[in-house]
Amino acid sequence: MSQKNKSIYTLQFILLCLSSLLFSSSFNMIIPELPSYLTSLGGAEYKGLIISLFTLTAGISRPFSGKLTDKWGRVPVMAVGSVVCLICGFLYPVLSSVSGFLFLRLVHGFSTGFKPTATSAYVADIIPQERWGEALGMHGLCFSIGGALGPALGGWVVNAYGIDVMFYSSSFLAFLSIVIVANMKETLEAKEKLHRSMFFIGKRDIIDRGALPAGIITFFSYTAFGLILTLIPDWSQHLGAANKGIFFTAFTVASVMMRFGAGKVSDRYGRTNVILVGLIITSIALFVISEGTTVNMLLAGAAVYGMGTGILSPAINAWTIDLSDPQHRGKAIATMYISMEIGIGCGALLGGSYYSDIIDRIPQIFKIDILLFVMGILYLLYWKRKTADRKMI
Repeated sequence: MSQKNKSIYTLQFILLCLSSLLFSSSFNMIIPELPSYLTSLGGAEYKGLIISLFTLTAGISRPFSGKLTDKWGRVPVMAVGSVVCLICGFLYPVLSSVSGFLFLRLVHGFSTGFKPTATSAYVADIIPQERWGEALGMHGLCFSIGGALGPALGGWVVNAYGIDVMFYSSSFLAFLSIVIVANMKETLEAKEKLHRSMFFIGKRDIIDRGALPAGIITFFSYTAFGLILTLIPDWSQHLGAANKGIFFTAFTVASVMMRFGAGKVSDRYGRTNVILVGLIITSIALFVISEGTTVNMLLAGAAVYGMGTGILSPAINAWTIDLSDPQHRGKAIATMYISMEIGIGCGALLGGSYYSDIIDRIPQIFKIDILLFVMGILYLLYWKRKTADRKMI
């Protein structure tokens, strides 16, 4: 059987996807409840920091996770990310002051700085190149399912048992993720023992220049996600939604549906063509969200946003790996994720700062963000024209 026709759904790949589903559920389940929780602590004016602090340390840790992924191994780096989630879940109820909460958001960011970087490299190791789009799409689907189940589960746990139990539940899901990862086979062939030199980061360790085009598109497309994480819980409540996680469930369900085929499409028709379509659809979603004045309109915007991200995510991930050197795959993936964290952080910080608990500003903020998607579309068209004489990736 040829590599092209051989099934990618091995036990190894399925376990990797399950681990990511649990990891995603762990940190996503608490997000919709954090704005009101921070307000109850007396820190309503710091809502913009909930996501931006998280993404700050996630971004800072990417060069380290990329280097460690390429030298120490994929499995231990994945485990570190889940361990951070496990610890933070237990500490939120303990450090119950505004300063303690903000400190934990900083620490919690290390989780997504480590696990997704190593996971993407692991996928590329065990899947043939001509199936990367499909595999990353299916893996992203599992990550998205966690993003849908987590907020819904978190809202239910808070209503039934209180917010402290929600934090402990987050830790339990992270623990299950660790159990799976700890029993997985390492795929890095030239694995080195952990030593101090791996924590010294030079200029060449931070950014993979070959992956920069994918990083630029990632930045433009993920500013919206920073806004959504920061503003949608309050906007959902303002519109009368009973569960503040319902938006996240709706967009994730739509994203999951798209991911079933989006990765295969990028394998067949080219990454940049699929990314262009995803950017256009996602910008339309932002307009629908900004114009929505009812819960149904909000959910419609969430569904369109899920379609756009379901198309974008696997194509951008696969494009990043296409552009990378196999020996520096971790660094290339880290570059893409650094761009993601900067985009999410900027969206959350700037959007949250301008919002300042003035609810009527939220539609305007989403409309402004559409301009960044236009910039992303223009850049991608420029890149495609510039590389038109080369073989289309």
